[in-house]
Amino acid sequence: MNLMLLVAAWSSLCAVATGGLVWFIMSSRMELRLARQREKLAEARATIEAQKQGMQGAMQGVEETTRRKALDDFLADLRIEERHYVREHKLLFVTRKLLVRQERIFFRNIPLSNWVEQEIPISEGADLDLLARSLSVFSPELLLGEVEEDGRHRMIR
Repeated sequence: MNLMLLVAAWSSLCAVATGGLVWFIMSSRMELRLARQREKLAEARATIEAQKQGMQGAMQGVEETTRRKALDDFLADLRIEERHYVREHKLLFVTRKLLVRQERIFFRNIPLSNWVEQEIPISEGADLDLLARSLSVFSPELLLGEVEEDGRHRMIR
């Protein structure tokens, strides 16, 4: 009976030890698989983050290009309307001639400003058109700056 009890105890002990060993081995395999999955997940997250940053940079570039294009289109729709005429003031025996120049800014067909008027005294024999152009208030060169090689105006800051 003692021997049977000893064999039963030994069998139980072996079964428990084998179960513990199997549990330890299976636990190690599961931890290894979990570690590999975490590594793949970290790689995927890093790839997604890199793509996200790349897309954000591309989006900023597209937004900047769009904004620049919209501004160029807006500036292309601005125009200056101008007119000039000669006004004479007669005081007793003296006649004074003035070149009156009027300008205003338009966006398409909408006036953005009132008429800006300048009076310039002129002398006899002066070229009125040249004088009128040289004294422009809303000169495109002054408003928009220099023309670059691609035809766009560089804004003065």
